[in-house]
Amino acid sequence: MSKLKQFLQDAETKAFDQGHRATIKFNIGKYNAAVQRGLTQYTDHELARERGSFIKTQTINNLDKYLMEFEANFTARGGKVIWARDAKEALKEIGEIMKRKRARSIVKSKSMTTEEIHLNDYLEKNGIEAVETDLGEYIVQLAEQRPYHIVTPAMHMSKTDIRDLFVRKLGIPPTDNAEELVGVARRLLREKYTSAEVGITGGNFLIADVGGVAITENEGNARLSTSFPKTHIAIVGIEKMIPSIMDLDLFWPLLSTSGTGQNVTVYNTILTGPRQPKEKDGPEEMYVVLLDNGRTDLLALPEKREALNCIRCGACLNVCPVYKNIGGHTYETTYSGPIGSVISPHYNGMAEHKHLSFASSLCGACTSVCPVKINIHNLLLLNRKQSVDEGMADSQEKTAIKLWLKAMKSRRLMNMAPASIKNFVLRYVQKDTWSKRREPLQAPKKSFNQLWKEQRG
Repeated sequence: MSKLKQFLQDAETKAFDQGHRATIKFNIGKYNAAVQRGLTQYTDHELARERGSFIKTQTINNLDKYLMEFEANFTARGGKVIWARDAKEALKEIGEIMKRKRARSIVKSKSMTTEEIHLNDYLEKNGIEAVETDLGEYIVQLAEQRPYHIVTPAMHMSKTDIRDLFVRKLGIPPTDNAEELVGVARRLLREKYTSAEVGITGGNFLIADVGGVAITENEGNARLSTSFPKTHIAIVGIEKMIPSIMDLDLFWPLLSTSGTGQNVTVYNTILTGPRQPKEKDGPEEMYVVLLDNGRTDLLALPEKREALNCIRCGACLNVCPVYKNIGGHTYETTYSGPIGSVISPHYNGMAEHKHLSFASSLCGACTSVCPVKINIHNLLLLNRKQSVDEGMADSQEKTAIKLWLKAMKSRRLMNMAPASIKNFVLRYVQKDTWSKRREPLQAPKKSFNQLWKEQRG
């Protein structure tokens, strides 16, 4: 089955799943309320967005300079940088590190880039246990699912769903007490931190002037994943760069407020390399994998490169009417929702993922909430245009558009066909689309010209 057909099938299933919609409405509703409260910390939120947009745009336009600056500063403190053109290269390099360390288990904090390169599958195929330590990621790993949301991986699951999952997978007695469920996960994960040879994280920001990786979290699991294991690997997309550590006073609150409504998240860490001689904790070795994987292809498109400004707050997902109806898993990509529909065709192939850019109402809500002012709905339109320009529209669609264009350019042709013929064509065109859930559109018995002449007569 093609990705488009699978998408349409899954979208219809989810859109009419009342239980799923109730869970998502409840969970997103809580976040939206929290975000509105969080925004009150700003005296001028629009100015903060403008600043964030300007800094990220300047950085992306000079990304080569900042990447080299980051590498020089990071390696000066004993860190090691690995440049990976794609997922295959990243996995190969990570696999070599695992062999040298004779690693049998690793602990991971939440990271979308590791999902992007399918790291867990790779490690497990090579006999290495990969344990997600973020609670939401741990839950979806137990459920054998991919993350549902960029920020909250288990957003689609209710407390009852999680209870039943823990009973089934972990053999605990049933409980509806959320604290007890969290306690079970905490006890199991503590053992993993102390036995893992390698800790793996992503990175919310790369900081050029100090050669640092900034990690934002609420649970402390990233700190444990980078403190106990002797080796730390951070896998970060090259677009996560910011020029200076001084920019974090802007970006940390923008990220946390837009994502969860917090003034700032609970734990904010900057890692600038392995443990130094006089430091008491931290890894003995630290690697940063700078992942391209389609990002420079997007960078090469001046009219679209602003998509690389994204700081992965998830705000556009929470406000999107399409996402709220069809859910995160329907997209079948690492990055879902509006921003996922923009970047996935460039990261994973336009031919297979162009349909995502058409799965939008173009209402512009995503653009209105983006903390770095990415013009998301316009980028969706540009993706649509690119797919058509590259000849990816199917033959039936091309034929329909040609006929429509020819008819719309000629009033004589429009008037030639009687209403019965027009309605026959409309019924055929709409039968699997519009008319599936709505009353069919119908042409009136009299054309506009006829009505006009009658009115004027």
